[in-house]
Amino acid sequence: MKIYQIDSSARKEGSTSRLLAKKLLNKIKRPDDEIIYRDLNDEMVFVTGLTESGMNIDQKDQNENHKKMFKLSDQLVKELKESDIIIISAPIYNYGPPATLKAWSDLAARVGETFRFKSNGRREGLLKNKRAYLVITSGGTKLNSNEDFLTPWLKYILNFFGIEKIDIICADQMALDYEKSIKDAEKQIENIS
Repeated sequence: MKIYQIDSSARKEGSTSRLLAKKLLNKIKRPDDEIIYRDLNDEMVFVTGLTESGMNIDQKDQNENHKKMFKLSDQLVKELKESDIIIISAPIYNYGPPATLKAWSDLAARVGETFRFKSNGRREGLLKNKRAYLVITSGGTKLNSNEDFLTPWLKYILNFFGIEKIDIICADQMALDYEKSIKDAEKQIENIS
């Protein structure tokens, strides 16, 4: 099995979402599993300078920024396609996703690679038979509340890619009771079979 772990917190040290994702990884991985790790803060780029929709720019018209963008996009798509299990850790920032996680989703959304349009115009995700674990943390936002725009968005994006088996580990409202939030999240990890 290949496990793809993606961290998106802007904090490298002291990040609760990163810590919980590592605990989750240690819980589910087997000795022969291959781990693909990506820290979105290390080299993420944003989709810019498109001349048409759908991440299409003829190679002769690509500048250096476009080439870098497509190279990273190709790598992210490859990592997703090759993985069996995906772990995404994400803190809720200002009620939504970290900018790097949104950029990751933009770069990973490729027609004919992660999704396609059917003849009736509907979209179909191409990444079937994968499982995703979302490790969501927040300071004050309650998970799945009217203020949580990260969790439903991230689930929708994964469904868009064809990933429908999604489990959520959360340590929300840590500013209210940090110890309880962490213990609840650790219990959720322990209960994964």
